Amino acid sequence: MHPIIVLILIAVWLGAMWLGFMVVFPVLFPATLIVAGAAALGLYYLHACRTLAPSTLEGPSPVASPTVAYRHYLLAQVWRDWWAITRTVVPQVWKTASGIVVKLTRTLLLGGLWGFFAFPIWAALCAGIATAAVPAVVFVLALTVLYGLVAAIGLAGWLACVLVLAAVERVFMAYGRILQTCPHPFCYERIGLPEYECPGCGARHRRLTPGAGGAFRHVCRCGARLPTTVPLGRFRLAAYCPHCNGRLPDRIGRVRVEPLPFVGGPAAGKTTFMVLGIRALHARAQAVHGRLTFVEQRHAQAYAGAIREFQRGGRPAKTGPELPLATMVDVDLPGRARRILYLFDPAGEHYTGATEVESLRYLDHGEALLFVVDPFALPQVRRALTEDERRLVDGSAVSSEEDPADTLQRVLNELRSRPDQGRQKRVAVIVTKTDLLARTEIGRCLEHEPDLRDWLGRVGLGNTVRTLDQVAGQVRYFGSGLATEPADVADLLGWASGLAAPPAADDRPATASGEGQEVPGTAPLRAPWPVRGRGTGRVPAGYQAGRWAVLAGLSVLTIATVTGAVVAAAERFPY
Repeated sequence: MHPIIVLILIAVWLGAMWLGFMVVFPVLFPATLIVAGAAALGLYYLHACRTLAPSTLEGPSPVASPTVAYRHYLLAQVWRDWWAITRTVVPQVWKTASGIVVKLTRTLLLGGLWGFFAFPIWAALCAGIATAAVPAVVFVLALTVLYGLVAAIGLAGWLACVLVLAAVERVFMAYGRILQTCPHPFCYERIGLPEYECPGCGARHRRLTPGAGGAFRHVCRCGARLPTTVPLGRFRLAAYCPHCNGRLPDRIGRVRVEPLPFVGGPAAGKTTFMVLGIRALHARAQAVHGRLTFVEQRHAQAYAGAIREFQRGGRPAKTGPELPLATMVDVDLPGRARRILYLFDPAGEHYTGATEVESLRYLDHGEALLFVVDPFALPQVRRALTEDERRLVDGSAVSSEEDPADTLQRVLNELRSRPDQGRQKRVAVIVTKTDLLARTEIGRCLEHEPDLRDWLGRVGLGNTVRTLDQVAGQVRYFGSGLATEPADVADLLGWASGLAAPPAADDRPATASGEGQEVPGTAPLRAPWPVRGRGTGRVPAGYQAGRWAVLAGLSVLTIATVTGAVVAAAERFPY
């Protein structure tokens, strides 16, 4: 080719380069940068909406169905959502940008001779696409900061609520002196936190407290929202012992459990006095417009059978040899007098040996004791009976063969293993069969001078009386018979159990034809927790609120970014 033509072509190419870089490049580069950045931003926002807007468990960032309960959104799922958006958008943006650059190179540079003159255009387009990565990275970093900010603010609020609610419940439990224990045989453990059953699906929640599952509510796998503290309504859920899975009373955690062990040898009259006590408390509850109910239907049936036996002139059947399930009685009286009474009435044989007493682990938890004394089991009383009196006693009632002093000593020896050395706040000494005792010469004096403490000291229990004064804060002595006034029995059990209820003017037990109901029912004293939630196919409301909060922040960030880009473009190109 002629040198002049070559020089002309070089001059034309240099002119085209100058024109391209001085005129076209300054316009095309920022335009490409804005378009590429807006496209990346729009793609990111589109995927964010697809990920954060759905309320179902499935989606770009699926929410796994938990074994028991969902964890708080800000503890894990928020970062799974962020990663689902990032891992989808970044590769897609890279793939799209690299594909466009390759296509531009093939079209503008490798498409023929004119590619030598299109270099400024290719450079402007490719530089704009490449440079758009900078604001895209800045935007991704800003979005990560946004996620972190939302998570930090939310977690701070969550932690504050958790601490406040935990403190409130702790104060509530301490103020009400709430004791939670298991009433079931071979367990009798003290319970820090029961297992709670979801009313929707029956799942057991072992840690239904303010924590990783939420501050105010935990969301069960079925979608039901469950309260995390007793003041918020947790006591309205079915509760179970975490050690033996036995069912616990309905209001456990709301009111104090009061274990009341009946201590006495075989045939001492423990069951008879327990039935008389329940009847007296029921009469007191009816008289003061309160309520008394059995927790277990079988206990209500057993009580009804014992009442029918009394009405026929008989006595309750002998207690079986197995370890006792506490007779659970839920008492609700006016004036904040509320207790769940665990009445432990084992067979007297469980008090006849140290090994048998050791199996009664419920003795470890109580602060009151009901020591039932059969006066005719005292050796000195039996020796003082005449032949006629002995025949009268043997024909009227079965007497215990176990010396009450030995029985109490075994119990006190077992209690000394407790951290408090077996100290009791209240001990009631109940002398049974006083109606029969009053018909003997040795017991006739009680009709005129009913000082049971002094009388027991005279008939061989002096050491026992003095021992009780040492181990108990308060000791009361009470004579019981089938004709004992129910009001007196109710006062004694109210004192022993800590029920500070005002005495009623008339505590006579109701009859079948009266206005009241002789046999207490088993109606619960609390309304069950309603099943409310979003169902098994949707994310919890907390998850949806967290996602919408992030999406709202992302929307604000996107609008701010677009506005800033428009303002920058307007300043760059004022005309």
